[in-house]
Amino acid sequence: MKILGICASPRGAKSTTMRLVEAVLEGAKAEGAEIELVDVCKLDIEYCNACQVCFKTGECVHKDDFQGLYDKILAADGLVWGSPNYFHTVTAQMKTLIDRMADAIHCQLLTGKYCCSVASGGNNFDQVTSYLDALMVNFGAFVTGSVGAQMSKGPGDLEAAQKRASSLGKLLAGDIRLKRDYIEQRELQEDQRKYFQNLVKMNKESWEHEYEYWNRLNWN
Repeated sequence: MKILGICASPRGAKSTTMRLVEAVLEGAKAEGAEIELVDVCKLDIEYCNACQVCFKTGECVHKDDFQGLYDKILAADGLVWGSPNYFHTVTAQMKTLIDRMADAIHCQLLTGKYCCSVASGGNNFDQVTSYLDALMVNFGAFVTGSVGAQMSKGPGDLEAAQKRASSLGKLLAGDIRLKRDYIEQRELQEDQRKYFQNLVKMNKESWEHEYEYWNRLNWN
């Protein structure tokens, strides 16, 4: 069981979000998971330029650190997404990574994976976790849950959030082990799957890679 933590806070070791991601991973490790933490802000990931080459070939035109991280994402059984709240959403570094994953959403490449999210902020950390959780369901993954720390409440809130994050990591590992079925999420995913299949069919002349991918799955 492999669980990958992805933190997109530019504050590095000083980051409260990083501490939450680490707490989730430690909780998962206690349940037998193999864990890895990636600091996105240390990577060189270019902006998506909407060229759609990945739809046609399955490969991105940029030669940077994205592909290595993307391979880890696709190989993982579970994912922990973490970002502080920057003006009501994720950081630029996290958004840049997500934008480069357009091929993954068209092909629903996170199907069968389990995810959770963590965030911190002076207030409204749930704006970030809600965004990330909804995004992961759209990518085909199940969402175990989320945890956040509201720093305006003082350091005690971070300590409490770290404990909840550790528990969340244990739940995440358990979901992976048991292959838990989240019925409401699955129903949403089934609609999304049909939507993207139809979208790919409409663009089959130019999105050759994605059309061939769904063909191999017999459009199931």
